[in-house]
Amino acid sequence: MAKAKLFLIPVPLGDNETIPKVLPLYVLDTVRSLKHFIVEKNRTARRFVSAAGHPMPIESLHFYELDKHNAVQDIKALMKPLFRGESMGLMSEAGTPAVADPGSKVVEAAHQNSVEVVPLTGPNSLLLALMASGLNGQGFVFHGYLPVKHPDRIKKLKEIEKEAKNRQRTQIFIETPYRNMQLFQTMINSLHPQTKLCIACDLTLPGQWIATKTITQWKKETVSLHKRPTVFLIL
Repeated sequence: MAKAKLFLIPVPLGDNETIPKVLPLYVLDTVRSLKHFIVEKNRTARRFVSAAGHPMPIESLHFYELDKHNAVQDIKALMKPLFRGESMGLMSEAGTPAVADPGSKVVEAAHQNSVEVVPLTGPNSLLLALMASGLNGQGFVFHGYLPVKHPDRIKKLKEIEKEAKNRQRTQIFIETPYRNMQLFQTMINSLHPQTKLCIACDLTLPGQWIATKTITQWKKETVSLHKRPTVFLIL
């Protein structure tokens, strides 16, 4: 009998209609072969698995919800099918699992329990943004979300701007989509005029828009980022 594996399954960054454009056939074949999935949200995951063409009725499949608050013992409980010899799929809410995603806890537990981990190819907003930014792709740092409070946010931006200049490392971060414009305004008001800022918005989606300019140049632009998934990069 084949040994159970944990497959890291990428999903679209937006609508499931993009599946044929962003996911290789072998990824979809893997999804169709599994009965057990560890996911962030059942509803979103079920829709994706259905859109991927799973041959079994969705009601007969098993979805186990994971969030960043799951304790270690809870994670192992989610992985029971693996321990009894059944392979599982791990999915993020969007993009690649275990990168800026609570799924990394499941991957860690898999390694600790000698379960083979199989990463699959698919869209990752951070790497797509870095590729398209024209900034340094040899050295970079991902900071996740910046502080929400205005003084703390400015302080953090100044810190990562200093690191970008001193080490020539691209600094990457994200924001909750409804706060994108506040972050943009804070950046153009507090960063050095010659600092380069890349905005990568709606990646892989019909409205995709990517541009890299200096802060001085951005001050002359009108941008619309509200409620649009966006990655920010500075150097």
